[in-house]
Amino acid sequence: MPQLIFFAVLGVAAWVGYRSFLREAERVTARARRTEAEQRAGAQGTLVKDPVTGEYHLTKD
Repeated sequence: MPQLIFFAVLGVAAWVGYRSFLREAERVTARARRTEAEQRAGAQGTLVKDPVTGEYHLTKD
């Protein structure tokens, strides 16, 4: 019985770690794509509109 609990905890930890890894990989990939698009367009950064104030500012990574 202790082995079953141990492997269940190990499986849950592995699953959480895998999901975290995928989330981080997606974030890094999106940032690389955004940077690549900025370089192709010759831009210095990407502007986003603040929904509250209506002002534009550079994205913060």
